[in-house]
Amino acid sequence: MSIKIFLDESEIPRQWYNIAADLPVKPPLAPDGSQLTPEMLAPVFPMNIIEQELSTERWIDIPGEVLDILYRWRPSPLKRAVFLEKAIKTPAKIFYKDESVSPAGSHKPNSAVPQAWYNKQAGTKTLTTETGAGQWGSALAFACSLIGLTCKVFMVRISFDQKPFRKVMMETWGGKCIASPSNETETGRMFLEKDPDTPGSLGIAISEAVEAAVSDKTGETKYSLGSVLNHVMLHQTIIGLEAKKQLAKAGIKNPDVVIGCAGGGSNFAGISFPFVHDVINGTQIEIIPVEPASCPTLTRGIFTYDFGDSAGMTPLLPMYTLGHNFIPEPIHAGGLRYHGMSPLVSQAAKEGLIKPRAIHQTECYEAAITWARTEGGIVAPESSHAIAATIQEAKKAREEGKEKVILMNLSGHGHLDLLGYSRYLAGELTDHAHSQEEIDKAEAELANLPKP
Repeated sequence: MSIKIFLDESEIPRQWYNIAADLPVKPPLAPDGSQLTPEMLAPVFPMNIIEQELSTERWIDIPGEVLDILYRWRPSPLKRAVFLEKAIKTPAKIFYKDESVSPAGSHKPNSAVPQAWYNKQAGTKTLTTETGAGQWGSALAFACSLIGLTCKVFMVRISFDQKPFRKVMMETWGGKCIASPSNETETGRMFLEKDPDTPGSLGIAISEAVEAAVSDKTGETKYSLGSVLNHVMLHQTIIGLEAKKQLAKAGIKNPDVVIGCAGGGSNFAGISFPFVHDVINGTQIEIIPVEPASCPTLTRGIFTYDFGDSAGMTPLLPMYTLGHNFIPEPIHAGGLRYHGMSPLVSQAAKEGLIKPRAIHQTECYEAAITWARTEGGIVAPESSHAIAATIQEAKKAREEGKEKVILMNLSGHGHLDLLGYSRYLAGELTDHAHSQEEIDKAEAELANLPKP
């Protein structure tokens, strides 16, 4: 039995799948609630990225020069978790896409490379961005180093402190990493004045990165986002498109269950959207985005228009949200600490095409330890959420006596996330669930924003 399924480089997908062609998503609005035009986005993004963001074409060609860079690690392997299967005595077959094989150690370069390439084509000299756990910042620094751009990263303060070697990775690839909130922007100074000890959030870091981009009056600095937006979801679908071909090589037409962790939506969309397309067309597949119980955007959030950042600088997006003022608990899965969710993922949830699930971090770390002691890899805290749900589904298959096929995305390794493992093993991690009062407060704050 083969436990690794590879594709030849000649079999790499040549087009991305754009689910915006198949979902009734409302358009983004300007911050004042008016109609958003491409010209309004031009200070932030180059026009070629804006065209992708607003496109409803189902298939979009991947440029050859982008593929030439992706070949460094793609196609990524599809592996079967046979040792985990044996340990939990499940009849289910568990397959996972191993996105930890990229140079940056996660799925994030799948979008960082094309974003950097499109910006270079448009004449951009510098990219600013935010990063939570540091995976996106590392990926963009890597992409910019290959393509010839300067990269400036605002890293959420709690992760900046917890994961110092992510900064070293970014600097190794020529990037500059700044703890957010910072004194470098008006937004950062405002939040530091409110709370000098704030752990920060992705929403704040996005505000700082956008401000840094638009304040460059030469127009040579643009902003790059690692999740949430449509073009990011688009680029990541290469994961699921490869997985389809690899499952076919194993004689499997469709999985029964598809699982990915969900913060802003990028890796979940990457593995799942090609299969959501099948569900839209009548195939029976259970598709599960897994989020932290301490940041329950899809499972307890409100579906409405909200800002993508904390300072209200971005367009209003139709999405599930906990409110742009929401500051998540400082859990170690920093990449999942986001108040909102991709509009495309949100719409898929609204349509009942996917079934969101929230899991506490201690169960996720327990699952990660089980994975390390069976499959061997030490995974990112974000990925542990997908593993925890996979184990739940595998045990369910055991109880039901069903030979299900489970497909999971392993979004990245955890080699720079060992502080979280150390705290878990020492019994120092606790779980946090938000009270209904906190959810009600967020809903009240969003009451005056437009509804989709």
